[in-house]
Amino acid sequence: MTQGRATQPAPAREGRPLLNRRLAAFGTTIFAEMSALAVRTGSINLGQGFPDADGPEEIREAAVRALRAGHGNQYPPGPGVPELRAAVAAHQERFYGLSWSPETEVLVTTGATEAIAASLLALLEPGDEVIAFEPYYDSYAACIAMAGARRVPLTLRAPGFRPDLDELRSLITPRTRLLLLNTPHNPTGAVLTPDELAGIAALAVEHDLLVVTDEVYEHLVFTGAHHPIAALPGMRGRTVSISSSGKTFSYTGWKVGWVTGDAPLVAAVRSAKQYLTFVSGGPFQYAIAEALALPDTFFAGFRADMLRKRDLLAEGLRAAGFRVYEPQGTYFITTDIAPLGEKDAYAFCRALPERCGVAAVPNSVFYDDPEAGRSQVRFTFCKKDEVLEEAVERLGGLG
Repeated sequence: MTQGRATQPAPAREGRPLLNRRLAAFGTTIFAEMSALAVRTGSINLGQGFPDADGPEEIREAAVRALRAGHGNQYPPGPGVPELRAAVAAHQERFYGLSWSPETEVLVTTGATEAIAASLLALLEPGDEVIAFEPYYDSYAACIAMAGARRVPLTLRAPGFRPDLDELRSLITPRTRLLLLNTPHNPTGAVLTPDELAGIAALAVEHDLLVVTDEVYEHLVFTGAHHPIAALPGMRGRTVSISSSGKTFSYTGWKVGWVTGDAPLVAAVRSAKQYLTFVSGGPFQYAIAEALALPDTFFAGFRADMLRKRDLLAEGLRAAGFRVYEPQGTYFITTDIAPLGEKDAYAFCRALPERCGVAAVPNSVFYDDPEAGRSQVRFTFCKKDEVLEEAVERLGGLG
């Protein structure tokens, strides 16, 4: 489109809406809406989970070296550059004892969001049912809809946000094809325990279900540890595991993610992925290959730094009058605004930038039934200390 020229959308034909019915319920994402509101009001944005500081300098320099070596002027291989696929496989072996073939069981994607889309488009048929924990990351619902499947929510309820495995069993029908997991869980910060994972795995095996598991916050666990469900008995051949570099290395704009799983599953996902972006991020793939090999001290330091930021923001939110549900993982805190005399999280978040110069996200938009999270608001703490301190000071004026 020529810059400066206004264009008009093509008219709907005979009154038919332009947007197909599968996506008709999905408008602008809440993240875009609240981030735009933050910019318009000059507010501190604690709504969208993007770090405001760069990741490790040596990883940025690795990307520069890759560019200078000529790795940015051609398409990388469809499955991902061999160096990154080998690094992902080595990472899974190093941290979890999982052995994957870099050639057939690792696929590089344009972030975790594309990995989720490709997995659901590849593995679902129209009419299939997908059980997902709610509240859920908004792209889950959209991707299930694009696949023509039906989402079935298993609600995680405050204060613990634990999955009810008896309820999960009751939701499984002959049409259930897939369980969509997210641990550590965004937005609640819950981390599935070994017993919960074992119970979920047993149901998947019993009912011959596939599992797609989003593990992008795997290195941000503050209570317990991250345990991949793919490592459990009977799960290797039915699990697609997804992760990415953005959350761990603070280069979210690079959009480098990956899928691991049994070769037939990865081949299926690759079939869908090749018609989405085909490939992306060539020089960044080489850099993330180096990032995954960073020493344990990096991962431990990263987690400790985020834990400190979590506690800083949580203390400030409590002092401001919020009920704080302390997260076990991720870099988000879910709160309840009822102690502030508020009931509607969406209205509260729309007004918050004008009230005190801070932007947040209402959890109610992540539920099929908004009443389940009507008074819940999510804040992120992946920001510089001085930004969090200023946000806490501003929020203190709510009372």
